[in-house]
Amino acid sequence: MPALPTATATSIGSLPLGDLLAWTAIAAFVVAMVLEWRELVDPARYLAAGAWVVFGVFWLTMVPHYYLEVKSPIQTLLTLAALPLSVYAGYLLVQGRESLLVLSNAVAFMGLIYLPAETVPLVRTWLIETTAAQTHFGMELFGYSPGIVEGSNGYMSKFAFDPNETVTGRTTYIVMSCTGIGSMAIFGGLIAAVDAPLKRKVTPFLLSIGVIWFLNLVRNVFIGLASPWGWFQQDVFVYVVTELMGAPADRTSYLVAHNFIAQALSIVALLGITYLVVRLLPEVFDPLEEVLYILTGTEYDLADALGTEGPGDSTAAASAARSKTGDD
Repeated sequence: MPALPTATATSIGSLPLGDLLAWTAIAAFVVAMVLEWRELVDPARYLAAGAWVVFGVFWLTMVPHYYLEVKSPIQTLLTLAALPLSVYAGYLLVQGRESLLVLSNAVAFMGLIYLPAETVPLVRTWLIETTAAQTHFGMELFGYSPGIVEGSNGYMSKFAFDPNETVTGRTTYIVMSCTGIGSMAIFGGLIAAVDAPLKRKVTPFLLSIGVIWFLNLVRNVFIGLASPWGWFQQDVFVYVVTELMGAPADRTSYLVAHNFIAQALSIVALLGITYLVVRLLPEVFDPLEEVLYILTGTEYDLADALGTEGPGDSTAAASAARSKTGDD
């Protein structure tokens, strides 16, 4: 699933439109979550429904960014699909599907993790520049040491390869979406939202964050070396990038590495991490089943489909074991 992008240039007052929509949606999700905790379920449903609509509009405003700037087919399609899916989620809530509140709560927690990192300058700077330093260290392990200079985004995050020595003459720099915070926020939100003891949430949380951090570092090193050294400048790739995507030929290796290989493998990695998390915390099946219901209109029992214990199975098994041994 993609990280939240930097807001679009359109602004209302001094606040970018993307930031305004994102903060509005997350604030509404948080208030709905509080209402549910106070057992005001109906108001929570209606407020969460409105939050989903705003959330969908936010993603719609990101379509030009992904299509024109990032040139990512996968992310463009996902952002286009976000509005109708979000509106449908809101519709289901209005129609009385209370179980969707757990997914709404997960989005609230995701936003509380991600938005401060995106919008607080001190946190944003630390994340970007720390990721750049770690990526540079990874490059050094493979014998490359370009150094780090200030990038066009104003952070010390650009890898200073000499354009006269590389194949494409290009280089890369770290931006917010390269830090992995978006994926971390997704799993942090899912784990935080479900009803389970805190001690059972710690291990899957640390595992997911650690795996995301490592794989994200590998991804950054891969893209950071593929772009300047022209690992994918073969004619077939150049044709696709120049003729079908309208990008310059020297961006071919970057776009193939970033937009196709890395993003496709990221989906596989997220599915793998999800499997590990639900093995440790089966309660996460609940919001995932809600996602599938939104997508297909069909109820699923993922625990049964994957042959794992559901949220209530471990409790029942433990109770049965105690009854056999006399432990209470």
